[in-house]
Amino acid sequence: MPELPEVETIRRQLEPAITGLRIESAEVLDERWTRPVPPATVERALAGRRIEAVERRGKYLLLRLEGDRTLAMHLRMTGNLLLDRPNEARAAVKLGGRRLYETAPRPRHLRAVIRLEGGARLLFTDARRFGQAVVLDGDGVEAYFATRLGLEPLSGALTADELCRLAAGRRAPLKSFLLNQVGIAGIGNIYADEALHRAALHPLSPAGSMKPEHCERLREGIVAALEAGLRSGGASVDDYLDARGEPGAMQDEFLVHTREGEPCPRCGAEIRRIVVAGRSTYFCPSCQRRLRRRPRRRRRRASAA
Repeated sequence: MPELPEVETIRRQLEPAITGLRIESAEVLDERWTRPVPPATVERALAGRRIEAVERRGKYLLLRLEGDRTLAMHLRMTGNLLLDRPNEARAAVKLGGRRLYETAPRPRHLRAVIRLEGGARLLFTDARRFGQAVVLDGDGVEAYFATRLGLEPLSGALTADELCRLAAGRRAPLKSFLLNQVGIAGIGNIYADEALHRAALHPLSPAGSMKPEHCERLREGIVAALEAGLRSGGASVDDYLDARGEPGAMQDEFLVHTREGEPCPRCGAEIRRIVVAGRSTYFCPSCQRRLRRRPRRRRRRASAA
């Protein structure tokens, strides 16, 4: 599933290319993309509006449109958002250059087409059809995300103290804690494994067992893992492609994820795989220490008067 680095990579590629362009038309080819809203309603809501900004919230990609309207898209497991600029691609081929953009009129698993002025198109493809889009108006954006997403991990809001506050009293394993988007937004299976390894914390440690020093290590691990993903243009383990239709390279930089049976890059012990919250989880059993749940303090009974 595309996570924060993958979605942010797409955002950074799209921002200079489509900001300021007007949407000439939108065509929803799969009604599941906008369910429960009818495709025609979404098509009418987008047509004729200029793109004012391209933003990201957690794993959502946001197109801010004129008239205080926002198209929020979630790629889910196998979604891709490709920028198709046929005119530039044809010119590159004619001049003997490298073909950067997909020019096929109908890519596989195409679910939606957003046509922009000047001939460019945004193509939403999705093999498993889990990706979604929703049109939000005005204050509806904040209301929509208020119950879905928590802190942005690459913002100044994620501090060790805030991480400890979010984890306090939680019995859920650290891996599950990181996957919960309501606490920290944008972290998925890949970067949770990579962050926990950097922090030298076992994925099954109860979240509430962390002390301040553990929270600081985890904060540093989260930031380092996500920044590594951004530098590599994301991870293409399965279907992920960036906006240019090219794979990322983070999969070549994994420390533990998908490295079962290989030596730990820190201590040399064999990396293991377990299942946590239904997700394959990779870790080093030697240097990722498992914390014990901190006992609750018993309240003293008030003495009888």
